[in-house]
Amino acid sequence: MSEPVFLPAPPLRRRMACWLYEGILLFAVALVAALVFSVVTQMRHALQYREALAVFVALAMGAYCTWCWHKGQTLPMRTWRIAIVDRHGQRLTLGRAATRYVYCSIWLLPPLALARGAQLTRWEIAVVCAGWIAFWALLSRFHPQRQFWHDAMAGTRLVSASPSK
Repeated sequence: MSEPVFLPAPPLRRRMACWLYEGILLFAVALVAALVFSVVTQMRHALQYREALAVFVALAMGAYCTWCWHKGQTLPMRTWRIAIVDRHGQRLTLGRAATRYVYCSIWLLPPLALARGAQLTRWEIAVVCAGWIAFWALLSRFHPQRQFWHDAMAGTRLVSASPSK
């Protein structure tokens, strides 16, 4: 197996702007998935099938992310001229893209688990989440190639992409 190639990350500011745009797009994916789920199951109450809905939305977002990463970019990544590759600079396999999706849960699951256990208010949850996201993003400064740590764990890299013509 060949050695990983040096693939420096785009600036943190650009990656976080892309992350924010990605969140807006994922909100739309979640909304459409929830609509489809509620129509198919004929939901009559917001708490009906709540856990199944959460799993369905997570799977829908996972399918979107995995497919786009396998192709090399999501729409926000294209906008911010960022591409995703494996540690050898090659396009991601579907399996590696799915693995990255699982590792990306590090962005939100730790603060949400803390918030649930601590019985925090919505504003306190927002502050804890924002603090964790900032902390997790800044940790990339300690990676040798300035990559996010979940990318290092998943064997992926965010790199600058050439502008499309």
